Amino acid sequence: MPALAEVIAALEQAYPPELAESWDAVGLVCGDPAENVDKVLFCVDPVDETVDEAIDLGARLIVAHHPLLLRGVHGVPADSTKGRLVHRMIRAGVALYCAHTNADSASPGVSDALADAIGLTVLGPLDPREDGVTGIGRIGELPAPEPFAAFVERVANALPRTEPGVYGAGDPARPIRRVAVSGGSGDSYLKRATAAGVDAYVTADLRHHPAGEHLAEIAEVPALVGVTHWASEWPWCEQASGVVRAAFTGNVDVHVSTRCTDPWTLRATRTEH
Repeated sequence: MPALAEVIAALEQAYPPELAESWDAVGLVCGDPAENVDKVLFCVDPVDETVDEAIDLGARLIVAHHPLLLRGVHGVPADSTKGRLVHRMIRAGVALYCAHTNADSASPGVSDALADAIGLTVLGPLDPREDGVTGIGRIGELPAPEPFAAFVERVANALPRTEPGVYGAGDPARPIRRVAVSGGSGDSYLKRATAAGVDAYVTADLRHHPAGEHLAEIAEVPALVGVTHWASEWPWCEQASGVVRAAFTGNVDVHVSTRCTDPWTLRATRTEH
């Protein structure tokens, strides 16, 4: 049974902390590096639901994509939302480790997992770092062109169900073959996707004005596919679990969270009379 420090070493080999953005907060949040780990839960969000799941499973470690303490804090009192989670995990003997933008930029990383779920063959990063291999987003290709309407359905069927679902902006008949993807909030990479000459761009948290300005360009631009933030990053959990499974075959029990932590739980459309 490995120590927590050994599990962290395996994760940081796959998702080097130096790939994290300067504003990010990655690494061990709570837990004793010397303690042994026999069961790990992988999730997108370190929230009440996933902490409940970890405790129910008897997991000794939660590996989350999103940081719990991203912005500077001066304390974690138990009567605050995040402090309550920290106290719960410590009392239950559950460590928390977060891999965020380092997992986004790593190769393979978050967007590779998203591309793989959709059925793309990855060609390279959307926004490469100096090494040309790591970086945010991925560009990939489908095995054969398909109409945009069918591609939107493909994305919906590839990702876990959420109430907002999957939405598209573009000609339903447009042939789609070359695709850019970016797990998480990706509308800051709209110009990158256009410059890459892709037929469609899949990402989360598309905002009204950036999307509208993108679609209003005179030159041909990629069609847009919007998904929820949680759904776009959930495929990474299986990829990350594979890192630990491969490093500690038979010695660590790994689980991918099955609890949807997307915040949107209801949807309504106007009823026409």
